[in-house]
Amino acid sequence: MNSFTDSFTINGITMTAQPICRQDEVLTPDALAFIAKLHRTTAARRQELLQARRTRRAEIAAGQDPRFLRETEHIRNDPSWRVAPPAPGLEDRRVEITGPVDKKMTINALNSGAKVWLADMEDSSTPTWRNVIKGQLNLTDALERRIDFTSPEGKEYKLRPAGDLPTIVVRPRGWHLPEKHMLIDGEPIAGGIVDFGLFFFHNARRLLAQGKGPYFYLPKIENHLEARLWNDIFILAQDLLGIPQGTIRATVLIETITAAFEMEEILYELRDHAAGLNAGRWDYIFSLIKNFRTRGPRFVLPDRSQVTMTQPFMRAYTEQLVRACHKRGAMAIGGMAAAVPNRKDEAANTNALEKVRADKTREANDGFDGSWVAHPDLVPVCREVFDSILGSKPNQLDRTREDVIPDDAALINVAATTGTITEQGIRNNIEVGIRYIESWLRGNGAVAIHNLMEDAATAEISRSQLWQWMFASAITDRGEIVTHHWIEELLDEEFARLERFDGDRFEDARDIFEEVTMAQDFPSFLTLPAYARYLTEAREKATVEELAAA
Repeated sequence: MNSFTDSFTINGITMTAQPICRQDEVLTPDALAFIAKLHRTTAARRQELLQARRTRRAEIAAGQDPRFLRETEHIRNDPSWRVAPPAPGLEDRRVEITGPVDKKMTINALNSGAKVWLADMEDSSTPTWRNVIKGQLNLTDALERRIDFTSPEGKEYKLRPAGDLPTIVVRPRGWHLPEKHMLIDGEPIAGGIVDFGLFFFHNARRLLAQGKGPYFYLPKIENHLEARLWNDIFILAQDLLGIPQGTIRATVLIETITAAFEMEEILYELRDHAAGLNAGRWDYIFSLIKNFRTRGPRFVLPDRSQVTMTQPFMRAYTEQLVRACHKRGAMAIGGMAAAVPNRKDEAANTNALEKVRADKTREANDGFDGSWVAHPDLVPVCREVFDSILGSKPNQLDRTREDVIPDDAALINVAATTGTITEQGIRNNIEVGIRYIESWLRGNGAVAIHNLMEDAATAEISRSQLWQWMFASAITDRGEIVTHHWIEELLDEEFARLERFDGDRFEDARDIFEEVTMAQDFPSFLTLPAYARYLTEAREKATVEELAAA
């Protein structure tokens, strides 16, 4: 297969990318037939759901606030149903490490001492063809214990003994992202089906033989009908491979504002396959801005650094998440600790660790069963906090949080948020946005900037805040109105400050950043135009439908 240089077709799937070394181990005829079946069964429904997202967003923009659904009230009011009990390897999730599936991160994450590794094919991974295929190879190699790595400096990376390794939970791409290098009838397959399908096909039986199972994190879900589509895919996938129903387990990220109003319904749709919900805080903030960006001053947020988890609307979100999960026997997993330890600056390091400790202490006290970190050095901090609350228990499922009253108005009480918009906040959004996109274009989707781990979600907050502030003519703490012209001036200044290097992609990054920030129309995800223009063989413009999708 590696001898082909042009597109070629196997089992109805046309591959258009330059082949990657060892890709024939991943793209076997049987694996491709499996993916094709998943795609053909669900492609029309996926498009309908993406269209429903656009309709819903237009309704919110027109003034229709989300509310708890009347038509699913019977599900929320029925006390009898529960999700499946915790699967092997998912009973104790007190500390989870997240990161992309490149070889170095795979080994570091598996050696980190965490209970779970979120093997990320989504927001911290640029979906180049090379990354998509290499990620699959790295996961299989890790499960087979044949992965190792020597850095250019000569440092060796090797796996610890099998009993010390965390449970792997794979995060495929969201419904909106296409895989333009794999076509059926000229149409791209959903990136999520490619990521899920290849991993499941090659590793489900291998994982079962090791006493665990195929586990997934589901991103960007906006409502219970999208969860139902995933559940139907799980049923089909298990049937096609002859694996018992309920073997797959999925944790759903509640990282869109609309999903927060349907948490119990999402668990219900996935109940035989549900493992829990996660508070995906950064995408959640982005989703709120995206949906309410034209609704006036009541929905304008302060600087990103001031939108903390103690702000009233974020507090309502996390407390209601724990309540929904524990009422139904599902795990509640806390949000990402974005701080990156700085081993060269002791004061900055101490400050970062204290912030993480405070964040995780609040989550543990609220009843979360575990939480996320982005760096191996933070694993001991998170584990220590949860150890002190959990003691010998594996989780806090017994803490039902019946003191929390479900309150849909509280979820969008953005007006109660305290804080200010500052010139420094504007400049930081510009710098982070451009620097992140530049790194993403070079194939690295997880970037440390100013001692914070940035991924696509934080870049999305950066550009959407700027768009909203301009639209609302927001006023800074010094009385300046945020205008298009002023943002352009600051963008020029910040761009001139960037440290350039051979082979950098800053010019391209600026083009993308300006398109998704300064344009009158608001692309729903910055990764869509960036992917269409710079990562696909065709180098085409993203279609209007794609830019609006999600």
